[in-house]
Amino acid sequence: MVQKNYKKYINKYLKEVKAILEIVDREEIASIIKILIKLKNKNGRLFILGVGGSAANASHAVNDFRKICNIETYTPTDNVAELTAWTNDNGFEYAFIKWLQGSRFNKNDALLILSVGGGSNTTSKNLVLAMLYAKKINAKIMGIVSRDGGKTRELSNACILIPPIVPERITPHAEEWQGVLLHLIANALVL
Repeated sequence: MVQKNYKKYINKYLKEVKAILEIVDREEIASIIKILIKLKNKNGRLFILGVGGSAANASHAVNDFRKICNIETYTPTDNVAELTAWTNDNGFEYAFIKWLQGSRFNKNDALLILSVGGGSNTTSKNLVLAMLYAKKINAKIMGIVSRDGGKTRELSNACILIPPIVPERITPHAEEWQGVLLHLIANALVL
């Protein structure tokens, strides 16, 4: 049996999850689904970037978009040897853009950013540089982020913002909701 002091925390956490459910932007979810339908119809590829827990979500999403949706999908964090080679030779700031260039990322492809903060001039520059490259070549950019959305929200064609309900739990809520939304989106593509 759960101790009484944990019950209060459990209820509080789940209320926060429910609050996010009530206010997450359904139109942005629909916008990402529409972009991915067009991507699939033109046989474009999906490249997913994330760091930390979002990298794990990216890896899981690659599986779902490939297996369930039949979209050619990749993430650099699935190949630690290549990622660390790019990092060693160019610095982590440039690892994702170099990987995209090496993958012949082009205007027929799309980029999906998974991030808690969305990147800025001082954090997650690797994500920001990858998005600026995507913009330069006219590839679609999507994001699932939290906080204020950062550069991802600014540069994306569609961006779902996970509302920051409680400051001390922004990261766990952002990353758990990435998983929920990625499953929702992948399954919507096969309806």
